[in-house]
Amino acid sequence: MIEFGILIIGTVATSLIALVVLIKNSKSIVSKLFAGLTVSLVLWSITTYFSLHTVNDGATLVWIRWIMLFVVLQNTFFFLLSRVFPSGSSRLFKKKRYIIAITYSIITAISALTSFLFVDFKNNSPVPGPAMILFIPHALIFALGGLVLLIKRTLNAKGGVRVQLQYFLFGVILMYTIGPLGNFIVPIFFDSRFFVTLSPLYSVIFSGLIAYAIVAKKMFDIKAAVARSVAYILIIGTLAFIYSISLFGLVNNIFDAPDQELTRQVLSVVLVVPLIFSFEKIKQFFNRVSNKLFYQDAYDPQQFLNSLNNVLVGNIELKSLLQESAELIEETMKCEFCAFSIQGSKKIPQRIIGSGNIELNQEDIVEVVNVVDKQRHKLIVTDEIESVNSKLKKKLLESNITVAKRMYTTGSTHQEIGYLIFGGKKSGNPYSKEDIRVIEIISNELVIAIQNALRFEEIQEFTVTLQDKVNEATRDLRKANEKLKALDETKDEFISMASHQLRTPLTSVKGYLSMVVEGDVGKISKQQKDLLNQAFSSSQRMVYLIADLLNVSRLRTGKFVIENKPTQLADVIEAEMAQLQEVANSKNQTLTYKKPAKFPVMSLDETKIRQVIMNFTDNALHYTPKDGHIEVKLEDLGNSIQFTVVDDGLGVPKNEQHHLFSKFYRAGNAKKARPDGTGLGLFMAKKVIIAQGGAIIFKSEENKGSTFGFTMPKKGHLAEKTTETSR
Repeated sequence: MIEFGILIIGTVATSLIALVVLIKNSKSIVSKLFAGLTVSLVLWSITTYFSLHTVNDGATLVWIRWIMLFVVLQNTFFFLLSRVFPSGSSRLFKKKRYIIAITYSIITAISALTSFLFVDFKNNSPVPGPAMILFIPHALIFALGGLVLLIKRTLNAKGGVRVQLQYFLFGVILMYTIGPLGNFIVPIFFDSRFFVTLSPLYSVIFSGLIAYAIVAKKMFDIKAAVARSVAYILIIGTLAFIYSISLFGLVNNIFDAPDQELTRQVLSVVLVVPLIFSFEKIKQFFNRVSNKLFYQDAYDPQQFLNSLNNVLVGNIELKSLLQESAELIEETMKCEFCAFSIQGSKKIPQRIIGSGNIELNQEDIVEVVNVVDKQRHKLIVTDEIESVNSKLKKKLLESNITVAKRMYTTGSTHQEIGYLIFGGKKSGNPYSKEDIRVIEIISNELVIAIQNALRFEEIQEFTVTLQDKVNEATRDLRKANEKLKALDETKDEFISMASHQLRTPLTSVKGYLSMVVEGDVGKISKQQKDLLNQAFSSSQRMVYLIADLLNVSRLRTGKFVIENKPTQLADVIEAEMAQLQEVANSKNQTLTYKKPAKFPVMSLDETKIRQVIMNFTDNALHYTPKDGHIEVKLEDLGNSIQFTVVDDGLGVPKNEQHHLFSKFYRAGNAKKARPDGTGLGLFMAKKVIIAQGGAIIFKSEENKGSTFGFTMPKKGHLAEKTTETSR
């Protein structure tokens, strides 16, 4: 009854463990293989129970065959799980050698149910058959091979993966130790099946450890228990093996006693004595083995803190303090490197100071710090980052950074001063909770020391370097000023050269377009004429833009010259309006210009005045909506003349009007209406008018329209008596 109860408990517990793992991640190949392994373990336990409670040899043989089937399945699932655990990649099984291995397992499993594996059951033992040639190699390849593979992967792994593999390996060692002892050695040498009945409980322990390795996130708390358990299991296993082999060998091979049972009892007592005296030596040996496996990163935290305090007290110079601290931390915590990233300031640049074994350069760490700065956590452990932060985890893994601890100043300011960065453990193990606790403590102590060192450094360098910095800054400013002047001259030369080069082909384009429009090369349709007129207008605007650029360049170089000559302004305006009429028509705008019948001939720079007229009118057309009105006026006021362009367009916002005639400035609403403007037209218009002794006229109200124009005194500009303008 007790045996059956153990079977039920073990079966239910193992099945629940498998179910939990499957529910957590049913799509994972690791979960599926683990489920297969646990199911085969459960069925193995059940068939083992029934094989011990049969009434005849035939039934026992059937159950033994089923046991062997489930052993084949266990070994197969174990081998495959050892290969893909913990990450899981089903693509691996598409390789040819794994397809062959799985096929081999299927054939071996099928043969286990036939008489080829066990022919008969005689003298309380099954009689092996020819299929043993399949079963024994299968057990060696899959069970022993899986164990070797698992050990190799554990030794090569790092961080959390290494811990997961260690728990998997620990479960396998338990199973491979307790299983043979309870199911083979004890029954054979002591004729006791008590431990065989406990097989279901072995399965619970084995599957539980593997399940924990699969689903657990933080596995740092039970390392001591694991280490001690491994040691004691190895001790007990070794003593039991020595005791059993010695007893069996002496009773059956050395002593030919008529009463072997009495001899066995006497020898049992005799053999216990040397085992008792050798127990301590064996225990020490296996403790050293388990310590080396689980405690190779061990150190005394208090001794470490004392040593670090000595370093902090004995140094006030920042570089020396951080260098020695990093080396001590690396040596004590057995990490691949330790580094400090100290934030820069206006006076001091950012610094990366680390132990001698650091493999990262400053750019690498700065890049990592920039990524880490986006997180809010004060301490980041790479192994604990969830997949949501995969970018951060990827960057940390690329740089082999396992822990990054923010360091903040003490007091009310609580300002960040940098990072304390750790590489992975040299052993490949992750940082334990004890390590993290020590890091928190030392970072607080380091912050105080770093603050003091930074203050000392700032005070020390202030008086020494102040004048040097002033002189250096002065030199830099002079160099920068000279460089800017040279660049400005180069820019002006380039603009002048480019403008000259562009003006020549544009003049040709305008000339040819004019010839085609006027019919010099044949008759053209109205539609063609409209398109050509638009092209001609665009070419003209480009000519004016180039002229503006040339004038800006000339202003900068002092070559801006006003070349006055007799100019009939009324005719100039009429010609410009004729060119712009097509633009107005395309937007259904009303462009009006009443040419005065008489107007004085003025001494003006005709080319530059033409640009001003064109600019004011063109702006009015562009910033006035469809169906709008633009009125151009030229008036003789007696002592002066006045030119104005009045529109009912966008207007200029009041808060921007004082900037309007600045170079490259454009009002916000103008930018939206015409993104391609340059902001040079009004600037140059003002320069041209003022250079000839005139004054700019400007009035505007947002959404109601604008008035642009100029006045020019007649005195000094009148060329001759007033004449009639040409018709």
